[in-house]
Amino acid sequence: MKAINMSRRKFLKTSSVVGGGLVVGFAMTGCSTVKLPIEMSDYGFVPNAFLQITPDNTVRFYCPRDEMGQGVTTGLGTLIGEELDVHPQDMEISFAGVHRDYKNPDFGVQGTGGSSSLKAHYLPLRQVGANTRALLVEAAARDLGVSVGDIATESGHVVVAGKRFPYGQFVGTAALLTAPEQAPLKLNADFRYIGTEFSRVDAIAKSTGTAEFGIDIDIPGMHHAVVIRSPIAGAKLSSVDKSGAQNMPGVTDVIEISSGVAVVAEKYWQAKTAAEKLDPTWDDVALAKVDTSTVRQDYAEAMKNEEGVSDTDEGNVVAGLESADHVIESEYWAPYLAHAPMETMNAIVRIENGEADVWSGTQGIVAAQGLVARFSGIPVEKVRAHSTYLGGAFGRRGTLTHVIEATEVAVASNKPIHLLWSREDDIRNGVYRPASLMKIKAGVKNDGSITAWQAKRVGGNITPKTLENMMPALFPGLGDGTIDFMVGLSRDVFASWVVDHSSVEGLYEDYDTANKTVDHVTVDHNLPLTFWRSVGHSYTSLAKEGMVDELAEKVGMDPVQFRVNNTQNNPRLNNVIKVGQQQMKKMQPAEGRYLGFASHHSFSTDVAEIAEVSVEGNEIRVHKVTCIVDCGIAVNPDVVRGQMEGAVMFGLTAALYGDLDLEQGAIKQSNFHDYPILRMGEAPEVDVIIIDSGTEPTGVGEPGLPPIAPAVASAVYKATGQRLRSLPFKLA
Repeated sequence: MKAINMSRRKFLKTSSVVGGGLVVGFAMTGCSTVKLPIEMSDYGFVPNAFLQITPDNTVRFYCPRDEMGQGVTTGLGTLIGEELDVHPQDMEISFAGVHRDYKNPDFGVQGTGGSSSLKAHYLPLRQVGANTRALLVEAAARDLGVSVGDIATESGHVVVAGKRFPYGQFVGTAALLTAPEQAPLKLNADFRYIGTEFSRVDAIAKSTGTAEFGIDIDIPGMHHAVVIRSPIAGAKLSSVDKSGAQNMPGVTDVIEISSGVAVVAEKYWQAKTAAEKLDPTWDDVALAKVDTSTVRQDYAEAMKNEEGVSDTDEGNVVAGLESADHVIESEYWAPYLAHAPMETMNAIVRIENGEADVWSGTQGIVAAQGLVARFSGIPVEKVRAHSTYLGGAFGRRGTLTHVIEATEVAVASNKPIHLLWSREDDIRNGVYRPASLMKIKAGVKNDGSITAWQAKRVGGNITPKTLENMMPALFPGLGDGTIDFMVGLSRDVFASWVVDHSSVEGLYEDYDTANKTVDHVTVDHNLPLTFWRSVGHSYTSLAKEGMVDELAEKVGMDPVQFRVNNTQNNPRLNNVIKVGQQQMKKMQPAEGRYLGFASHHSFSTDVAEIAEVSVEGNEIRVHKVTCIVDCGIAVNPDVVRGQMEGAVMFGLTAALYGDLDLEQGAIKQSNFHDYPILRMGEAPEVDVIIIDSGTEPTGVGEPGLPPIAPAVASAVYKATGQRLRSLPFKLA
């Protein structure tokens, strides 16, 4: 880590520190060495940009990652609190503002996603806590006239000879001292909070409705905006008659913006009702000629006729297939999907006196700041970006076109604007998980060893669209021509030269074979694409695990034992499979119910799932899911359990219902009546078994999703004899 002195005023402006005090910038780059410069302050001392201790013994942690329901404030607060000897529930945890020192070391920018937060910050934040505790102990020793060895710490207090003194009593002296660079960290056996279950630090706020989400923000003079966009992505406004909307009650402005037509009114419902009076026309685009059948046909032709770009080429696949006793080839399909988070997209933008404020729950508040600067013409240092809780994200809140819209409307109307997307907007005008066609050809010997694995995927790529969305945000001063050039270059590179790994991840890595190839063919119909929970693993897992089941059946071997035998080079996944195997042997499903098994490695975490399923007619019912997870040290087992349960429900929704259809380029579905989610009465019991392998924490937000669809497919095959190779599952 690199310690950086910033002026108190500058930090207060960029990071919204409540109560003031000394601030020292602390770059979370993943290294655990730091020298913390300490300065005197009337408010106590702030040992680094993420932690503040005041004379009244308030311990305030400025969380550098965004809380979208995954429990990151609890998890990261626990890392600090463990070494500082302060219970996370006794801290004030605030969202950090925008600053370069808040970069996620896995991304290189300030952002949250990829199940990276605990993994990236495990040692660095523990070191922050340990260094700060050591500094307080040294200060207490001087003030109390005792040796450091006579001092213990507990619950935010120094303890000497049975007497307790709050940390805040010693901050004045601590501010005069030099902090240690590498204070010793606790042994795992000495943990008080890491590995212990306690309720989340935001549980009360969310239960009582006091947690503030972007949709809750209300500021003086705020007006509401609703945007009518083209039903076909990429089509620009051709013409519009504004008169019908302009004369509606409460309407103050009808404005043409880059994405369509915005109606501004005093109340949201006034704006929404008036917007329905608009009847715009749109320019023609190529996507208007595309239906779902077109996509599948184009993918099938590319799978058959195009070699694609190689991602992996190991050994000799041709020889491996020739040496096999059996060769199997199958194709798998996954459709476009929306994210449908509970809180739809929204942003509040206020522009006054050459400065701006933006409020929005995002997965990268720095991007919101950059977009407001770019589309308002205000210097980025004069844009204050305020983080809030996120009402779900799943990758959706990394694309901030709604911030652009709110900014354009605020500039044109000269009013503080709260722009809100409806559920229909979110599903029909959003960004989507790519559709995918996958083919796997594999060879196996009679002894169950895999001799060759040949995989191929056809579909669109996420990275070029991500660059298109993020470059204007991260480089607000960069010209449109330069951005267009870079985005176009990335499209060409990933289509012709390099495979976007998120397109094929999880398709080939888990099982032992010396001979494997993975190829990718890019076919993109220009529907906006982005990350979706577990990204490529969300669809590749079905193909990979489905093929493993078919290979096992071909050689007459139990499919779970087949997995055990073929993961010898992947010991942690192998152990998870073995634990799942033991659990499966204990289970005695009721008559008419069948057990399916799948396993998968993603985001550095290994998960196996057992689905207990029944089939009545053409209806698939999942009664219970047993989830075995090795995510290293479970910082808070209850949070891990909750994330596995949520991932199972999210994945089951996709497996049983998730499907978006294109009709003449437009998304057909619009709300939960035709894009359904799993209902409470359909939700299975979920039993989560956490394996503590003693390693550093890995991801938990996403890895529980990939195994659920193939586990259900495995059970359905046992029940019906039908192999399900297309999502969502439909029985013949």
